[in-house]
Amino acid sequence: MIDFAGIGVKIHRTPVLRDLDLTVDPGQVVGIVGANGAGKTTLLQVAATLHRPADGTARVLGADLRGTVPPGLRRSICLVGHEAALYPQLSLRENLHFVAAVLGQSTRAADDALDTVGLGRAADRRVRQCSQGMVRRADLARVLMVRPKLLLLDEPHAGLDPAAGDLVDFLVGEVRGHGGAALVVSHDRARLDLLADRVLETTEGELVPARRLP
Repeated sequence: MIDFAGIGVKIHRTPVLRDLDLTVDPGQVVGIVGANGAGKTTLLQVAATLHRPADGTARVLGADLRGTVPPGLRRSICLVGHEAALYPQLSLRENLHFVAAVLGQSTRAADDALDTVGLGRAADRRVRQCSQGMVRRADLARVLMVRPKLLLLDEPHAGLDPAAGDLVDFLVGEVRGHGGAALVVSHDRARLDLLADRVLETTEGELVPARRLP
């Protein structure tokens, strides 16, 4: 799913990742922890094919990121970041119907996804009128529709109530269950330990095994 060997990434000429190695196999969930600014989000963006490494070799879902990203590859990857991939002027339903159209799915699939994340009754509310928790739930509904091979989550439990936090864990399990993989960045170490097969820490631009919690 992910095979990075000695990759380096610079943002505005500043090194962010250095000589970083990472392998994620099908069915695995890997957690990432680290201080703010340590490169966690950049790592997810590389895995999402949004950044091309300046050094090393990087393959995602078998594609070499040093070349042209194959058409359709990004449809197999779902990144849930700090900013929801939703249009604020549209309703939750309109946003998910747009996703359905892009994916070639029915609008019923979008409505069912909203019901699953507990937003069925609020489906016609505009995104800009929704709470942060509702917006994050809607972004998780998008994951249900995409059914990605590779799921990339950046602080997925932040701002969510316990029930919605369980929904994140359910989605990760769904991806794992159909042979996909997940890379999860989180400051919630206790929850990450329960969710992930192993937890790594970004330090000085590299990845090392994270220390166990006492």
